[in-house]
Amino acid sequence: MNTPNTRRFNVAVVGATGAVGEVMLSILAERDFPVGKLVPLASARSAGSTVEFRGEDHVVQDLATFDPAGIDIALFSAGGDTSKEFAPKFAAAGAVVIDNSSAFRYDDDVPLVVSEVNPEQVRNRPRGIIANPNCSTMQMLVALAPLHRRYGIERINVATYQSVSGAGRSAMEELGKQTAQLLGFRDIDTDKFPVQIAFNLIPQIDVFMDNGFTKEEMKLVWETRKILGDDTILVNPTAVRVPVFYGHSEAVAIETRDKVIPEAARELLAASPGIEVVDDRVPGGYPTPVTHASGRDAVYVGRIREDLSHPRGLNLWIVSDNIRKGAALNAVQLAELVAAEG
Repeated sequence: MNTPNTRRFNVAVVGATGAVGEVMLSILAERDFPVGKLVPLASARSAGSTVEFRGEDHVVQDLATFDPAGIDIALFSAGGDTSKEFAPKFAAAGAVVIDNSSAFRYDDDVPLVVSEVNPEQVRNRPRGIIANPNCSTMQMLVALAPLHRRYGIERINVATYQSVSGAGRSAMEELGKQTAQLLGFRDIDTDKFPVQIAFNLIPQIDVFMDNGFTKEEMKLVWETRKILGDDTILVNPTAVRVPVFYGHSEAVAIETRDKVIPEAARELLAASPGIEVVDDRVPGGYPTPVTHASGRDAVYVGRIREDLSHPRGLNLWIVSDNIRKGAALNAVQLAELVAAEG
């Protein structure tokens, strides 16, 4: 915790009963965030239930009827429509809103911030709202930002392998249910995904755009340029849903302005915040969602090697816990930056 003052903050967690909200609460406690009063909020359906924070049960209140006066920091993780309706109300009441949805990410007057990449943008919040990036963009840029600043990235080719937790609790339940059905030689039920997810790969996340890319893929384009402050970076993404519960993986090939050799990239990445390099050229000497990322804070990078098809190309394998670092942890890290302002 890097807060130099002794002030305590009244914190609201919107979506406190969801998968990300639960992790936000645990991270606030783990990192000893200076919470004065904690207010868990959710829809009327969940109001009246309890969540645990620092050994005490807190009653979940109904977001629709809650008065945000007196809240200093509001962590939102309840979906874009909810954020659009309620985040401005919290900001108008004086709270700094840190929003995990896509509702405000592309607004010019809302900063889009990764704590290790552009933390200075936290102060640039004229509407009182700070946006959390998409989880796949976030982990990619934690790894690529140091390389971009040192060598200049001109083009990014990325294929993501995204876990079902990125689609919510119902998606995880569907993977578990379909797996049991298939192992029991029964017909499967498909609800959350357009096709079977168990023992399968689905090359579609979110809706298709007119250009043939999905919205999830275009988020990688839009958000990369905004966070790095460089509209010239070319991004060619393919997003794939895979039958993994937690942890997104990405196969990334970058083309740089100045040549970078793997040894220099390893040294730079190992010295950069939020990154752990796992790059031993032996079986198992690379990060995976299960063996490294799940439940941990870091962005893991391995399989660092030259791109044989490009004179200034570099390949990387990037893995991170999409719920923890990709959503909850970054939100709390941004709250810490806000708290450090005093």
